[in-house]
Amino acid sequence: MIYLAMFLWGWLFGAFLIGFGMGWIAVVYRGTSVSRAWKQRLGVLAAIVVGIAAARLVPGRFGYGLDLGLALFGCYLVGCAIGSWLRDWVVSRQVTA
Repeated sequence: MIYLAMFLWGWLFGAFLIGFGMGWIAVVYRGTSVSRAWKQRLGVLAAIVVGIAAARLVPGRFGYGLDLGLALFGCYLVGCAIGSWLRDWVVSRQVTA
């Protein structure tokens, strides 16, 4: 994974920036959320996929693709979280002023 991060840092940073932008411009929608059962299923699925990648059960080109996809998705999600948090912080500062 360190080699992947060193070799593809530009792509990972790009995924972070796209996530940051999407988190910044995303509109908060307070509708019905996903049910608890679906959240648990998705959490278990994510844990299984990360476990498969960590155990290196998928060899060769497909394993590389799995690692790269998980790294890109993780950078995207971190960017989304930071972007939405900063947007919330900026908007809340403007409202109180």
